[in-house]
Amino acid sequence: MARDVQLTFDCADPAALAAFWAGALGYRVQAPPAGFDSWDQALDAMGVPPEKRNDASAVIDPDGAGLRIFFQRVPEGKQVKNRLHLDVRAAPGLQGDARMAALEAEAERLTTLGASRIRRYEPAPPLGAGHIVMADPEGNEFCLD
Repeated sequence: MARDVQLTFDCADPAALAAFWAGALGYRVQAPPAGFDSWDQALDAMGVPPEKRNDASAVIDPDGAGLRIFFQRVPEGKQVKNRLHLDVRAAPGLQGDARMAALEAEAERLTTLGASRIRRYEPAPPLGAGHIVMADPEGNEFCLD
């Protein structure tokens, strides 16, 4: 039986991290429920106090093909390296210098959105195509692959 899968990030600022990942992946912040023009309007109707309105956010693939990504506020900060990370496939089908140039261009774009660069791994054929390790604005590692 097929299951819906959602990826969840624990974080300090769900709205900011949702905005980053929406820009990084070409996703969009999930719209408020039907009948509401804004999340503030929906949260007012639900009785959510202002100080709790950034406790969660989500982004979705506008084409409906990708995973929903959910961001939830937690009190503790990130402590150690991720045991699970995203690979952002920024250079599918490319190899060698063309691949690394495409990854560099994407790394530069993501840096302007708030990501930081951690390390570049050079191609090492036959199995290593080369990639760049990055971190989102809250330090969660991901790879440009």
